[in-house]
Amino acid sequence: MNTESREVAQAAAHTDSPPNRVPDRIPLPVRMLVYGVCFLSVVLGGLPWLAYRVDAYLPAWHVEIGWWRAVGVVLSLIFFVTYVWSSYLLSRRGRGAYVEFDPPKEFVASGPFRWVRNPIAGSLVGMVLGEALAFSSTGILLLFVIALPLAHCQVVFLEEPLLRKRFGQAYVDYLARVPRWLPRRRRGGSP
Repeated sequence: MNTESREVAQAAAHTDSPPNRVPDRIPLPVRMLVYGVCFLSVVLGGLPWLAYRVDAYLPAWHVEIGWWRAVGVVLSLIFFVTYVWSSYLLSRRGRGAYVEFDPPKEFVASGPFRWVRNPIAGSLVGMVLGEALAFSSTGILLLFVIALPLAHCQVVFLEEPLLRKRFGQAYVDYLARVPRWLPRRRRGGSP
C-alpha cells in the first residue's frame, strides 16, 4: 500500500461515519421514511395496542374520561407535528437521521431544538400520553408512565454522551442554555 492510500485509509478510520457504511448508500429521505414508519409503528401502534389489552383483561381498571378524549387527540396531533418538524430539521440541516446508528453529521439548535434539547423523544412520550387520553386507556397510561423514565435514561446515559463526544464544546454550550425536557423563556424575555 502506498503512502497516499495509507493516509486516506487512516483518515477514513478516524471519522465518525465511514464513507462505505450501508446506510450512507441509501438516500437520506428513504432512510428517514423507513426509520420513521418502523419506529412509529412500534411506539405508537404495537406497544399501545399491547398496553390497551390491560383495559380488555382488567375492565375494573378502565376509567372513562369522556370529553378529555378530545384533548388526547389534540395533544397527539401537536406532538406529532413537533416530531415531524424536529425529524425534518435533523435530516435536512443535520444531514442525517435521528437514530444512534445513523446520526446527524451537523449540530442542529434551531426550530424546536431552540426550546428543548430532546423534542423528538419528548414528542414520542407526549404522543403516548395523547393516545392514553384519546382511548381513555389505563393500559396506555401505564405505558406512558413507564416511557417517561426510559426516555430520560436513554437521553441522559446514551444520547447526551454521544452528542457531547460528536459535537464537543458547541454541544456543551447548548446543554448549558437549553433545558432537556420542558421549554422555558430565556432570560431577557426572548424564547
